[in-house]
Amino acid sequence: MKIGIVSDIHGNLPGLEYALDSMGSIDRLICAGDAFDEYSFSNDVVRRLRELDAEYVLGNHEEMFFSSAGERARKDPKIDQGLMAWVAQRPHQLDLKIDNKRLLLFHSTPWEPYGDYVFPHMAAVLSRFCEIDADYMVYGHTHSQLLERNNSTLVINPGSAGHARDARNGRRLSYCMLDTRSDEAIIENYADPRLSAATQV
Repeated sequence: MKIGIVSDIHGNLPGLEYALDSMGSIDRLICAGDAFDEYSFSNDVVRRLRELDAEYVLGNHEEMFFSSAGERARKDPKIDQGLMAWVAQRPHQLDLKIDNKRLLLFHSTPWEPYGDYVFPHMAAVLSRFCEIDADYMVYGHTHSQLLERNNSTLVINPGSAGHARDARNGRRLSYCMLDTRSDEAIIENYADPRLSAATQV
């Protein structure tokens, strides 16, 4: 199966659409959280994820939006209530079976309390990820790309499809393509379409 993986879109619909167009034909789409900003719900991004039946877990921005601190933000009349209800039903973690392989999807860590930042240089924590018996561990949160195999587990962080922060790839957006048949994954970088459009004005 060809799996498209995105994370940390942060309301950037052009960034998401560029990733989707570049992926081509995929069998499933995965989103590792933070589809919108904590106090700025994105109807457009959430609608697109729902249309594509994406496997989507809550990130820290979704958690903030649905917390008591986000009460005022949730009352914004521009928010599509059906889309908001759909997001509210997303889990913190998904345990998926794909091609007889186990894929564990989460935003920051697979254990509570959620919210820790696990960067590529944090080998000890990444090794702890792999104490869980899974073929693939997919997470986001750091906006920093990672493809690392630890024994039989491939740990994937696709970077951000909406808010670039990773200096290692020139602060470009990115997504990951995972082929569960060949057991191969690649990360593709691209310029933020919003910035490209601004330079053309």
